[in-house]
Amino acid sequence: MAHTIISAKLPPHIDPTKAPIAFGNRALPRLNLELEDPELLTRQRALMALCDLLHDPELVYTAVEVGCLQNLKFLLRDEDATVRRKTTEIFYILVTHTIGRFAFLEHDIIVPLSELLNDPEDICRKNMHMAMEMFAQIPAGATAVVYAGLIPELITKLRTELDEIQELILKTLHYCLLVDTKQALDSEGISVLKTKLTHSLPTIRSLAAQALMDISVPLEGKHKVCNEGVIPILVELLSDSETEVRAAAAGALMFATITTQGKYAALEVNIIPSLLILVNDPGPKVRLNVIKVITTVSESPEGRRLLLDHVAFLQEKLQDPSEAVRKAVKIAIDIITWTP
Repeated sequence: MAHTIISAKLPPHIDPTKAPIAFGNRALPRLNLELEDPELLTRQRALMALCDLLHDPELVYTAVEVGCLQNLKFLLRDEDATVRRKTTEIFYILVTHTIGRFAFLEHDIIVPLSELLNDPEDICRKNMHMAMEMFAQIPAGATAVVYAGLIPELITKLRTELDEIQELILKTLHYCLLVDTKQALDSEGISVLKTKLTHSLPTIRSLAAQALMDISVPLEGKHKVCNEGVIPILVELLSDSETEVRAAAAGALMFATITTQGKYAALEVNIIPSLLILVNDPGPKVRLNVIKVITTVSESPEGRRLLLDHVAFLQEKLQDPSEAVRKAVKIAIDIITWTP
């Protein structure tokens, strides 16, 4: 004879860490109410459930409509680390959607989110920087970060943050420097980035060189790169084992050597042999940037004199598989062989 056994275990599809989801259109309004609940466990479970739901773009739109963002902004200041962690994770999920990015702009999320720059929990800071980096990928997002005056704080954090968070900060700075460089130049941005060029991680070295390239677009940036002794380090990075580092270093030198000061600073550290070696680099981005550096350096009489003996070598690159490299080589040869 069969017997009924009453089990204390929950069904396998029920997660006790998540709030029960209301049916249909009531799901998000109900969770939104629970985000305001004074009971810590209720808030935590609501955040867990919301994390799963917001991977759906349609539900992101609904969440914005029912006012979830206002409650989430408030929860960024919650005393509980788990609440802050899940809240920052939700903001990262939101900003991966186009709807979420526009909601960030409309509700001015970036300022309250940035208050977690000094959060004691590593994971909260990481989630916050992931959200900020994703948001900065759109021009309006990068502009919002710049207008919020966050660049000096981000640069300061490069001195002390964990390596994986430094990578996120450098990526965010790249997008923001395309919008404006003044804040970075005024807050010792070049000196901080200079220290990252010798970091043990190649990703950080390449991102730092990329940021230096961005910050060198205005004339003030070019002068500061020269005055703060960055060029010799960039020349050393031309022999780095990582392709991305070599490409970024050559890109930064490409801008720095536009000025006369930059040209002679590069020539003083014997840049020509390093450039000629990289003309045959397997990375097309490296070859292109190196050829452009050769072009700018050859605009000086000393550079032209040193490169005249290598014109035949450069002419071989007129058959390069990359069209952009071929065009750059032709321009370089024209500059080197130019006579008044």
